[in-house]
Formats: sequence, C-alpha cells, structure tokens
Amino acid sequence: MAVTSARRVPGGRPGAAARSQAAAPTAAVRRAAAVTRAPSAGGLAAPADVRERHAPDSIVLAVVIALTGLGILMVYSSSAMSGYADGDGTLAIVGPQFVWAALGIAGLLVAMRSDYRWLRLLSLPAVLVAGALLVLVLFSPWRIEVSGSTQWLKLPGLPVIQPGEFAKLALVVYLAHWMARRGTEIRSIRGGLLPFVVIVAPFLVLIFKSPDLGSTFVLGVTVVVMLFVAGGNLVGILAIGGSAALAAAMLLKGYQLERLESFRDPFANALTTAFQTVQGLLALGLGGLFGGGLGDRAAAGGIVLPNAHNDYIFAVIGQEFGFVGASLVVVAFLLLAWRGMRISLAAPDTFGALLAAGITAYLCVQAFVNIGVVVALLPVTGITLPFVSAGGSSLIVSLAAAGILLAVSRETSAHGGWVDASGDRGRRHGRAHLPGPGRRPFAPRPASRA
Repeated sequence: MAVTSARRVPGGRPGAAARSQAAAPTAAVRRAAAVTRAPSAGGLAAPADVRERHAPDSIVLAVVIALTGLGILMVYSSSAMSGYADGDGTLAIVGPQFVWAALGIAGLLVAMRSDYRWLRLLSLPAVLVAGALLVLVLFSPWRIEVSGSTQWLKLPGLPVIQPGEFAKLALVVYLAHWMARRGTEIRSIRGGLLPFVVIVAPFLVLIFKSPDLGSTFVLGVTVVVMLFVAGGNLVGILAIGGSAALAAAMLLKGYQLERLESFRDPFANALTTAFQTVQGLLALGLGGLFGGGLGDRAAAGGIVLPNAHNDYIFAVIGQEFGFVGASLVVVAFLLLAWRGMRISLAAPDTFGALLAAGITAYLCVQAFVNIGVVVALLPVTGITLPFVSAGGSSLIVSLAAAGILLAVSRETSAHGGWVDASGDRGRRHGRAHLPGPGRRPFAPRPASRA
C-alpha cells in the first residue's frame, strides 16, 4: 500500500488536514475490504481474496437471449402445422419449449448472480450422478428408445430427460476443478494425461454406446480443448485424439456406416439414407437471400423435412429468413466463441479460466456440428442447436452453462491474463497456473509465503 507523507506543523504534530487525509481509507483499502471467501479445492474455506464484481458480459447475455427467443419462434413455426395435422394442437411442442425456456432463464439468472467457485464443491457429486444416469440409459427399464437410439430416460415422477446433455456440463465443471488442482502437473504423462483419460473415457464410452455419435464428438473435442488450455502435453493430446477416432471408427454400427457412405454423394441416395440431408439442402436453397418469411415452410407445396423443430431447425431458419438470417445465427455463435475466450483469458483464477474455456467450447462446437450436418459438411448425426432446437434437457443445460459463463465474466480483470487464487493453491499441488504448451504465464509468480 502506498504511504502518503503528512506535512508537519511547527511543534512536530501533523496538521488537521493531514490527519484527516491519513484517517480516510484509500480506494485500495476499500476494495480489499470487499472480499468473499471462496471454497477451496478441498471444500474448506479459503483465505479471503479480493473479488471485484461488475456487470456481466453484455454481448454474451444478448446473444443467449436472442438465440433463445429465436428458438421459441422457430420451434413454433416448424411444428405448429404438423401438430395441428396430427391432432395434438399447434402448441404441442412449443408450449413445453416455452416452459423449459422460462426455467432455463431463471437458472441462468441464479447462476449468473452466484459465486461460481461453489461449483467446486458440487463438481464431484454432479459428475457421479451424471455417470449413474448414463448407466441407467443403457441398462434400466426406464430408458426410452427412439429410432434405435436410447438417449432418453423417464424416471418415475419426472419428465423425460437426456442424461448426455447433463453429463457434458458436469464433466466440464469437474475437469476444470481437477485441472486447477493439478497445476503444472497436468503437463506430465503420469500425473496429467493418464488420469485425464481414466476420468473421461467412461463418459465417452457410455454416450457412444447410447448410441450418440454427435454428443460423443462434442464432448471429446471439448475436454481436449480444456486439456490443451490447461497446458497438457501436445503430443499426448494428438495421440489421444487419433486413438479415440480410430476406436470409434472400428465400433460404428451398420446404419452409421451407411450414413458415412451416403455423405460422399447425398443426391445419389436422396430417397434412402441421405433423404434428410437432401431435404435440408433443398430447404436452404428455397430460402434464397432473404427467405420466404416466417411460416413459409408450412405453405402449400412445402417440402418434407424430418426433425425440423429439432436437429434440422437451422434449415428452417434458412428457408424462412434466407441466407442473411442463417448467417446471423452463425455470427451469433462466433460472437459467443470470441467473448467466451476473452472471458477465459481475463478470468480471476485458474478454475474460472478453465470453466469459461470448457463451456465456450462445449456450446460452440455443438452449434457448429449441428450447422455442419445441415449444410452437408459433416455426416448426419442427431444433435441439437444450443438455445434454438426443441428439447428441454438441451435448453436448460445450455442456459445454465451460459449463466456460469456470465458469472465468470462478472469478475474478469483488465490485465488480460490468469492470476492465482487461493482456491487453486494447496500444500500438495503448489501453484496452479495456465500457461499453454510453449507459452509463458501471463501473470508474474507471486512471492512465496512463509
């Protein structure tokens, strides 16, 4: 703390003005007084740290709210007439979606206003519960099978849920906590890479066996991004990625191999395995530059588009709002990726930095996989467009994840790099920091304490 000199009057005592100035607390002291006690990695109260909170990232908040509102509108547009024709009513799908959106936004606001460090206490129970739900999806009488896929679970007294969506966020939170505790040990093979594989592999296997190839890919890319950001061994990361891809290719089922084959030339299989791909491309083509307008898909002569309100809702956006509308959705996710990585870089501690990076990767990778499938850049796989597609589990988890990202953004600092927080330090693990491979730490190493 800077020491201000007081002008002395004759007689050797400070003047009244000087005494008043010395008694007034400086701005640094006032800020240091506003502290919170974050939970430590072991669950105990950590030494007090300065926590200067400010407004959340306005761009992330605006993008999330805009995409959620667009999703409700497009779910209604893509499902109202089909629901009416089936006798279920025009609100059969959008009604529950509106309820899920309201619950998800409430969760977003709660998460945004909370101290994200308390998630460290919940990370292990959450990841264990998520793993148990994934096991129930495969081996319990409560699983629900749709078109040969058992991704859903109907527990007694609860609505249908998709455990794979909850597992993505739970694993991101736990890995952020685990990697922050590891610190520089994450660079080693024995202390970082091998334990990482042991933690992640069961989740990827369970989701892959659902089968849910799209979510397996999204989760795999997300955790690898987190390992890279944490400073993991680059050669080991590449080896893990290559081995996982090879193993997945050897275990693909017959219909998945047919999808890969039809991906090479969709129009040669337009009436069979590539029907959905071709119909999505036709819907995008009908939209032109500005689209036919809201509800155009339901007009006379509209094309048949399976899963229009879910996996292929981006095709409906392109048909009704054209190339311009579809491009704005892509720009929205690019903005989310940019702001999310900035939040990670300016996070106040290692756990927050990894948490922000993991959530950003999870949301944006899933978005671009969904869009890539619709525009035939990737083989067909069932996966939702975050915030936009119909589906209660996906919407609530996506909004909760966005709320956590906003909570981190409320404590970002202007230095542009990571600093240590007491919650990341411990006797065993030492100083935790996030220099990536070949990079130096952004912040100077703090002085050692007695």
